Amino acid sequence: MIDLADTDTETGTFMFAEAAEAAEAVDRQFREQEGAFRRLGAQLRALAPRLVVTCARGSSDHAATYAKYLIESRAYAFCASAAPSISSIYASPLPSAGVVALAISQSGRSPDILHATSNLKEAGALVVALVNAADSPLAELADVTIPLSAGPEKSVAATKSHIASLAAIAQLVGQWTEDDELLAALRRLPSRLEEAFALDWRRAAEKLQAAGNLFVLGRGVGFGIAQEAALKLKETCLIHGEAFSAAEVLHGPAALVRAGFPVFAFAQDDETLHGMKDVLARLAKRGAAVIAAGAGAPGGVCLPTISAHPVLQPILGIQSFYRMANFLSLLRGLDPDRPPNLSKVTETI
Repeated sequence: MIDLADTDTETGTFMFAEAAEAAEAVDRQFREQEGAFRRLGAQLRALAPRLVVTCARGSSDHAATYAKYLIESRAYAFCASAAPSISSIYASPLPSAGVVALAISQSGRSPDILHATSNLKEAGALVVALVNAADSPLAELADVTIPLSAGPEKSVAATKSHIASLAAIAQLVGQWTEDDELLAALRRLPSRLEEAFALDWRRAAEKLQAAGNLFVLGRGVGFGIAQEAALKLKETCLIHGEAFSAAEVLHGPAALVRAGFPVFAFAQDDETLHGMKDVLARLAKRGAAVIAAGAGAPGGVCLPTISAHPVLQPILGIQSFYRMANFLSLLRGLDPDRPPNLSKVTETI
């Protein structure tokens, strides 16, 4: 184990080093793929799809959740996650003419994602791949491939590739909708990511050092970030984190809340903020130990955040969280780079 003052051990993991590279990766992606994003945006405007189907697993699927809220709220197209087993297990053909299939992957080699994406393409979908491995089977399969440009990841826990996926989704939607305000904010995202990684969230690690279970809350474009944070707490810290929308947590899950039960919340400064604050206040009255980024934490820990466009605040929040999760893992005597029972590419069929 380490103590709260030990920084040398904290910075010595692959997880720390790779998360620290996220700003550079996003900057590289934006520079190298600027033309590709513009062309894809024009192609999507011409196609005007009513439906976008996402294909992803794990951290990439959490990026797909971000895509769902962003596409539906900004591009006004329905966005739904494909269940890969519909094609890989049940072999059910689905008509896909006029549909965009958005495949998101770090490795581009997961068999079920390849199978589902291939079936969607054969059924008439336009396949767009956001993939870190530009020479992968998924990249070859896609009609349009945009490399994430995150570079190799040695830690099992994905960090910079996830942030690169989120940035690519925001850039895609910005170009698709010709949202000048969002596109201008995206130009500042790499520097904002550096600032977010420098934030001190160690108070959260201290509060969670002995935790066994907790809720992670988000809403709207921030819900996918809550999903990702809950996964990272499982992977790297062996804490049973469960992600819920702030709109759902009071409908049943709140029955588990007792005095001292941890609730970690991500909020962004948009239409969901008031509701998030209200939910946190209600949970605090039931005894929850609230840790919040972007919203007040009644009687708990209010974490520092970086000011940015509301659509980009979740990306900055997960960047700050990655550094905290790495530290928390070490604080609990674990190795964040080598979670038990896991490997980098999951061979799901």
